[in-house]
Amino acid sequence: MILQALVLALASLLGSATIVRAQEHMHHAVMTDSTSMADSMATGSDMASEDMGSMHHHHLMAGLYGPYLMNREASGTAWQPENAEHAGIHSMHGDWMLMLHGMADIGYDHQGGSRGDEKFFSSNMVMGMARRPLGPGTFGAKAMMSLEPATIGKEGYPLLLQTGETADGVHPLIDRQHPHDLFMELALSYSVASGHRSLFVYGAPVGEPALGPPAFMHRFSGSEIPLAPITHHWLDSSHITYGVLTGGAVWGGLKAEASAFRGREPDENRYDIETPKLDSHSFRLSFNPAPAWAFQASYGRLHSPEQLEPEVNVDRTTASAMVAGGDPDRRWAATLAWGQNRNRPGPILDAVLLEGAAARGKNTFFARGEYAEKNELFDHDDPRHGSVYEVGVIEAGYRYDFWRASSVRTGLGVLGTISVVPSSIQDAYGDNPASWMLFTRIALR
Repeated sequence: MILQALVLALASLLGSATIVRAQEHMHHAVMTDSTSMADSMATGSDMASEDMGSMHHHHLMAGLYGPYLMNREASGTAWQPENAEHAGIHSMHGDWMLMLHGMADIGYDHQGGSRGDEKFFSSNMVMGMARRPLGPGTFGAKAMMSLEPATIGKEGYPLLLQTGETADGVHPLIDRQHPHDLFMELALSYSVASGHRSLFVYGAPVGEPALGPPAFMHRFSGSEIPLAPITHHWLDSSHITYGVLTGGAVWGGLKAEASAFRGREPDENRYDIETPKLDSHSFRLSFNPAPAWAFQASYGRLHSPEQLEPEVNVDRTTASAMVAGGDPDRRWAATLAWGQNRNRPGPILDAVLLEGAAARGKNTFFARGEYAEKNELFDHDDPRHGSVYEVGVIEAGYRYDFWRASSVRTGLGVLGTISVVPSSIQDAYGDNPASWMLFTRIALR
């Protein structure tokens, strides 16, 4: 039933195109002028400096990988709708355009049921980006870091039905979300544009390959939710990869790219930079037909992604649709995504995610529904280890930003969750256990 409900939501999401069409029409003239402005920045013209005051507010700046607005760019080389906000502090220093973005959620997490737990922790990240004209093209550098190895710890935080990675190199993390590594991204890029076309290359000892939708903490529909999705390892778990080389081509609203990268997910030592490798590959096709929409389909072959199952390779296929709209005081976005992990050897497992967020003034509402087929809910010493179970999560919450300045916002929020489990494992989890979280968010904007 969960899968049917989420799939039916696709029709609703696509049907909303008629609602945003009028908005896109009104937005077209602004986008045309701002695209010319972005092109001027890409060539380092005086116009960029003259218009920086207005662009600081609207973030109308050129992208790293092509002649389009930076708002289109999300994590790694992934695209989001251009209507989405590109949050952060932006400034110009000579030929350099700089951006700083960061956020921290500090909260108390109570996961219910027989397998539930509770913890006070902070999830957080800070990201910096720099770009400038160089020769015939644009040079870019990105760095992203997190203090989660210290503020969450190796054992991660409680999250019912979450699976993936390990805390000690021996046992898998089950019903817990692992912390992100200290180094989340260290990447360089270079692009050359002509008209509405471009070629680009992206290289990183730590980065994100062309696989899946934007990572959950970089898309507005997911970043407002303080807990990670349980479908993370079907959609965007490769957003921290040690060794990435991506090449791509842009033609207007179409982007094709391919990556070579290390398939193994990060180990339990979260402070180091692991040895980069290029033993896996992926391909992604992205299509942004209008400012409100972003679609992608991708395929990747991951070599030995799980440390505790080194003999298992994974073929991952994903597809997603994102829609966003609003104005500076009212924003909304939604994401529908499907992912499939074809384990070799092992089962074929599917997952579906539908999430959304809406902000008006100081008020932000968010919700997420997920379905996943999981075979890692029991450790190796349990007779049910390896069995596939269909599980789901339904969660919703609200945050009130009680203090907002020009560059910082601080709010208080609450999140409620229902975990949906089949009757065959309710002896372990309880009857669809309920969970909740109270949190404070501090974010640069």
